Formats: sequence, C-alpha cells, structure tokens
Amino acid sequence: MLLGARSGAGKGDDLQSVIDHLGFVQVDSVNTLARAHDLILWSRRQQYRAPNLPKHLKTRGAFEHWTHDASVISMSSFPMWRHKFAKDKAFMDRRWDAWRREGFREKLDAVLQQINDQGACSSMDVGSDEKRKSGGWWDWHPSKTALEYLWRSGEISVCHRQGFRKHYDLTERVIPAEHLNARVSEDEMVDWACRTALDRLGFATSGEIAAFYDIITPAQAKDWCARALADQLVAEADIQSADGTLRRSFMWPQTPDETPDNPNARVRLLSPFDPALRDRKRAERLFDFHYRIEIFVPAPKRKYGYYVFPVMQGDRMIGRIDTKRDGDTTLVTAFWPENGIRMGKARIAALTSEVDRVATFVGSKSVDWAAGWLKKNT
Repeated sequence: MLLGARSGAGKGDDLQSVIDHLGFVQVDSVNTLARAHDLILWSRRQQYRAPNLPKHLKTRGAFEHWTHDASVISMSSFPMWRHKFAKDKAFMDRRWDAWRREGFREKLDAVLQQINDQGACSSMDVGSDEKRKSGGWWDWHPSKTALEYLWRSGEISVCHRQGFRKHYDLTERVIPAEHLNARVSEDEMVDWACRTALDRLGFATSGEIAAFYDIITPAQAKDWCARALADQLVAEADIQSADGTLRRSFMWPQTPDETPDNPNARVRLLSPFDPALRDRKRAERLFDFHYRIEIFVPAPKRKYGYYVFPVMQGDRMIGRIDTKRDGDTTLVTAFWPENGIRMGKARIAALTSEVDRVATFVGSKSVDWAAGWLKKNT
C-alpha cells in the first residue's frame, strides 16, 4: 500500500480499509508539520485530510488503545484487546501504587460513577478540587490517574477527542455490541496476533511478530512459530540484510505465481512512526537506515534536528528532512541524503514535488527552502 498508488477517497469505507490493512495507526501529539497518524494515513491516501479520522472514529470503525504505543486500532480487533486490558490491570495493580501519587484508588468508583451519571468526560472534568502540579505523566492528580487506570483496564473507552484531548465514556456506550460481547480465548488471541502480524510484516522473527501489536509475549510468539513450522503453516527463510548478513525469519509459504509488485518510485515523506520504520532495529537491518527521535536530546547534541522526517523513494530510504509549518509557510531547513544517494536534478525535483504535496496537505500557501538546505551525505 505504501509503495503503490495513493488513490482513494481517504475517508469512509476507504479510510477503514487502510486502517484494517495496517491493523493500527500510531497516534502522536507532536505537530511540527503534521501529526504522526495523519501523515501515516496521507502517505497511503493523498486525498486524506486530518478531519477525516476523528469523523471516522465516530462511526466506531476503530477504537483507541495501546499497542506498543497509543494507537487507533481496527474495531474488529477489540475482543483481542480484552486480554491486554486484563494484563494491563494486573501490571497497574502491581506497580502503580508505588509509581503514582497517592489516592487514585479511592477515586476509581467516584470517577466511574461520574461518567455513568453525567456522560463523557476528559481529565479536565475530574478531580476539580485536587492539586494539579506539573501535569506530566509521572505526577497526574489522583482522579486523572483513576481515569487512565479505568481506560487501560477497559472499563471506559475513548469516545472522541476535542483538539487532541481524549474524552472517555463507559465502554458499553462506545464499543458496538457485536464487538463488545465477543469473546476469544487467549490461545485464539495469540494465534490471531501472530497470523495477522506476519500478514503485515511479510517475513519476521518471532520477536518481531510479538512486538508488532505488543499484546503477546516473545515466548508466546516463539511457541506459535515453532508449532506453525512443525505443522508446515509457515516456512523458514534466510533474509538478507542491507549489510549482506542473513537472518533466519518466518514467512508464509510462497506459491510459484506470487511475485512482488514493482514499487512506485515516487518520493515519500514519512512519519517517524510509520509502520515501515516503527521497529527501528528492523528498519536499520533492512534499509541500513538508522533513525533516532531527537526531541529529548539537548539541541547542541542533536545530529539532525528536533523532529526530522524519513524520506523514501521506491523501496529505498534516501534521507531525512527537517521541515515544519510556520504560519502559512512550510519551511525546509535541511535535507541529509543517505550514503550512496546522489541528489541529481531528477531526484531533487521528485523531493521538491513531495514537499509541495505535503505543504498542500498541511494547508500551507508556500514552501520556503533555506539556503544551503542540501547537506552532505551522512
């Protein structure tokens, strides 16, 4: 989907098909250019616009919860997440009393009752009489902690967002009955997680399969792979890395007429959390592309910038770009090509065209390329 044409409405059933194809879309609050989830979806559907996802979430085609991070997840997967709710609750019961500010357990019933009686609320609507300190995740006030506990344990669900602020309601008032009432065993959940992860990864180690959704353990994925291999459901293959080394992986058995499509050679600006790159070690092994978010790195120690975007052409990573919105203008500060990438006229034109498309997507009226924006190969 990422390497093909980006045609499609980017809303309604078409948007649902993208979410279903990916399985989930990571949500992130950083908005220097576009939020991660919006850029992920736009990279696959050029007609997609940021308001489309919140509108679609109201149709209940997807729900919000945690994979390896906060994500929008296909609603059909909700029964699988019940097992994660239980595991997360057990984890919180073991750790949160020591990690969080005292008093949140005493607020659980009150917060749940408030939502039951008064309807959806956000963290701003609970604990109005409680002292709010830094507001950081490490120092939530007790009712905010209770709200998060109830969400992660599945008793309440995100019903909508206002801006980027989550609003919660009782899960039975958010999740459609067919998914709310469905139940699967843990073995069924593990089988589903491994199969659907392998579908999306194409080939993977058992560890990569486990990490895809992060709802099963590495041991569960390893056991599933061993059984699937013994039953000849999967095959083993030595996958060549960018450096020429081989890594034993699992994949579905190939049939003679299965040949991969030729990738579209158009340049694509990607979110740092795009599914193609989210697993940093796998991305480095396959593409020889090392990427690090430098938001929390002191400015003098940054190698590239606060929040730079990976750039792909065809099936090859060609560099990273430092760009952001500034009023009605998209600013391009720098582009660093990868080793071995020659920035000739055709490639520069393709990069420029992609930045122009991104600028249109984020609502900019112009693009400003800083002097000396093309840097030397890293």
